[in-house]
Amino acid sequence: MHSNVIFIFPGQGSQYVGMAKDFYDNMPEAREIFELASDVTGLNVTELCLEGPLEELTRTSNLQPCLTAVEMICAIAMMQHGVSPVAVAGHSLGEYAALWVAGVLGIEDTLRLVHLRGRLMEEAGSGTSGAMAAVIGLDKNALEAMTAPLQKEGVISLANHNSPEQIVVTGEAALINRLVQQIKAETKAKAIPLKVAGAFHSPLMKTASVQLSEALKDVRFNPARIPVYCNVTAQPETDPMRIQKLLVEQIYSPVRWYETVVNMASNHSPCCFLELGPKNVLSNLIRKSLPEDGCTIYQIENSEGIEAFLNNDLQS
Repeated sequence: MHSNVIFIFPGQGSQYVGMAKDFYDNMPEAREIFELASDVTGLNVTELCLEGPLEELTRTSNLQPCLTAVEMICAIAMMQHGVSPVAVAGHSLGEYAALWVAGVLGIEDTLRLVHLRGRLMEEAGSGTSGAMAAVIGLDKNALEAMTAPLQKEGVISLANHNSPEQIVVTGEAALINRLVQQIKAETKAKAIPLKVAGAFHSPLMKTASVQLSEALKDVRFNPARIPVYCNVTAQPETDPMRIQKLLVEQIYSPVRWYETVVNMASNHSPCCFLELGPKNVLSNLIRKSLPEDGCTIYQIENSEGIEAFLNNDLQS
């Protein structure tokens, strides 16, 4: 059996209509989570996740509680099979599901917060002309050198350091567009504009962070039962007050995912990553970030994924 299982949770962009349907059909707890999420948020989370339409599901204010509910369901399904993590982490929004698994946040508080966070980020995005783009094939230093001159003209920065070769930039739409064109003209790297509702993880989200900070004052934060690797520091955190502070910073700070993965693999070797949620975005990033023999990775979004993990785990 794997002794060092790490739960990781994806963020926005991994959603699709029909996610968690297998669990919904076969696991009473899945239906209970969907019902609770609907009660807490006032949204029809079940309908949004299972029937869509995709345009409504993808709205930031709807998606954040929907995706979090799905990730909770995936985590419960794994834990029902006796699988407990030694550490957790989540990419951006996914950090909230990680905090719930670690016992830092209660389930209703988690759902309430991600609903608020989604609404605040959507409002901040609609109030500014923000954009994001994924840059593939350019290292961090080279990309920072290209963004530095543009920073003198306005807001533009590195948002997500996802892997050695994939970095997301964020900021004012005009500057992001100029950077994309410059990368295409001057390098062999790819620069792909992302379909997002704003410049997430940039200073343009500061208004959202102020409002989130006020809401967090009324939420109970508990000491983490297991280490939570936070986006802002890429380090294991357990202190509840520090985690609360980092959640506020996370909304406008870069997601240091590559560093997080390297640190988790180093601190919990040999480790097994379980990506709990739709699609395999994080699994692919980890494969690009660690040596082939550095860890094992499984993606869990249905009973088939669980069976694959359990069968391979028994043979290992």
